[in-house]
Amino acid sequence: MSTVHDHEDCAEDEKPAKNIQHAHSNDTTRNNSDDIERTAREPYEEHHYNANAEKAPRTSLNLQRTTSRTSTVLTRVLTTRSLAEPGPPPDGGWKAWSQVACGWLVIFTTWGWVNSYGAFQTYYTLNLPGSSASQISWIGSVQNWLTFFIGACSGRLLDAGLYVPCLVVGVVLQLVGIFCMSISTTYWQLMLTQGVLTGLGGGIFFTPSLGLVATYFSSRRSLALGLATTGNAVGGMIYPIIVQQLLPKIGFAWTTRVLGFLNMGLLLVVIAFMRPRLPPRKSGPLLDWAAWQDPPYAFFVAGIFFAIWSVYYTFYYVASFGVETVGFPFTASTSLVIIVNAVGVPSRVIPPYFADKVGQLNLIFPTMFCLTILAYTWLAVHSVPGLYTFTVFYGVISAGFQCLFPSAIASLTPDLKMVGSRLGMGFTTLSFAALTGPPIGGALQSAMGGSYVGATNFAATSTGVSCALIGAARVAKVGWKLKKKA
Repeated sequence: MSTVHDHEDCAEDEKPAKNIQHAHSNDTTRNNSDDIERTAREPYEEHHYNANAEKAPRTSLNLQRTTSRTSTVLTRVLTTRSLAEPGPPPDGGWKAWSQVACGWLVIFTTWGWVNSYGAFQTYYTLNLPGSSASQISWIGSVQNWLTFFIGACSGRLLDAGLYVPCLVVGVVLQLVGIFCMSISTTYWQLMLTQGVLTGLGGGIFFTPSLGLVATYFSSRRSLALGLATTGNAVGGMIYPIIVQQLLPKIGFAWTTRVLGFLNMGLLLVVIAFMRPRLPPRKSGPLLDWAAWQDPPYAFFVAGIFFAIWSVYYTFYYVASFGVETVGFPFTASTSLVIIVNAVGVPSRVIPPYFADKVGQLNLIFPTMFCLTILAYTWLAVHSVPGLYTFTVFYGVISAGFQCLFPSAIASLTPDLKMVGSRLGMGFTTLSFAALTGPPIGGALQSAMGGSYVGATNFAATSTGVSCALIGAARVAKVGWKLKKKA
C-alpha cells in the first residue's frame, strides 16, 4: 500500500514539473523567435536611424569645421597669435630687408606726403581768398599732428599682434581723404579731407610700421631705420614735383587724384608683403607710464618736441618766404620744397651707419648743435643765392636729425616688445609740436606785419633748447664720458 501510494505521489509531483518545463520550453521558443525577428529587423532599423540621425549633425559639423578653418586662417593672417617666440632679431637677410623696403614705402606715402605740404601751402595762399597764411598752415599742422598723435594707440596695436588690420584701416582712410580732397573747394573742406582724414589714416599705420622694421634688427637698427626714412625725403621731393608739373596743366582736382592713385599702388605692395615678426606681448596698459620716469627717454622726447617746433615751421614756410620776401614765382618757390627734401637723402643713410657704431645720442647731439647755428643764419638771407644755400644746408642737417631720432627712441627701449608703445608715446608727444609750431610762426609773422624775423628767432631758439635737452639725455644715460657709446 505504502509503496503504491508513494509511487502515485511521485507521479503527481512530476506533473507540475513537466508543466513548468513545458512552459519554459514555450517561453524559450517564443524568445528565440523574437530574437530571430529582432535580428532580421535590426539592420534596417539601424540603417534607417543612422540615415536620419546623422544627416543634420554631419551638415552642422561641416559648417563648424569650415568656420573653424576660416577663423584659424584669419587669425593667422590678421594677427600674430600663432607665432612662436622667434629668438633674437635676424639683423639682415631677405625677409628683414624686404620689411625695410616696405617701411620705405610707408614713410614715402605718409611723411613724404606730409612734408610736401609746403607746395600746397603756397598754392592755397594764392587761391583761397580770405584765409591768412597762419590759418592755411593749420591744415598741414592738423595733418602732421594726427600722423604723430595716433601713434600712441596704433603703436600698441603692433605689440598686441594686430598690425595687419591696423594697416588696412589706415590705408583706406588715407586714400578716402586724398580722393575727397580732390573735390574740395573751401578751406574747411580741405581741413577735413587733407588735414583730418589723410593725417588720421597715415598716423594709424605709420608708427606700427616703423616699430615693425625695428624688431628685425639689433646691431644694424639705425641703418635699417635710416634707409627706411629716406622715403621721407624722396616723397617730399616727388609729391611737389608732381604738383609743380601737373597743377598748371590738369588742375588741382586731377593732380590730387594722380597722387591718390600713386599712394594706392604703393600701399597695396605694403599690404601684400609687410608682416610682423614677434608674437603679441601679454596684455598691458595702453601707455608705458614708467617710461616718463626714465630720465634719458624723458629728456630725449622733450628735446625732440622743441626740434619739431622749428623744423616743421621751416619746411612749411621756406617756399612762402621765397615768394613774399625774395620775390620767387610760385613754380620756382615749389623747387625749394623739392630741394630741402632731396638733399637730405644721403644724410638719412650715412649718419645711421655710424650711429650703430658710436651710438645714436652721440651723433644726434652735434647734429642739433649745427642745426641751431644754421637756423639763426636764416635771419641773414635776403637774396636768391642765399636762400638756395640756406635751403640746401638746412635740408642736409635736418635730415640727419629726422632719421636718427626714431632709432634713438628704440635704443632707449629695453624690451623690443615695447618698442611700438614707446615710439607711439614719443610720436604722440611730438604731435603737439607739429600741430602748434607752424601756426605759432605764422601768428608771429602776422603780428609783425608779415616780417619773418620774429618767427625765425622762434624757430632757431627752439632748436637750441632741443640741443640742450638731448645733451641732458645723453648725460643721463652714460654720464660725461665722451668716448662712451650712447
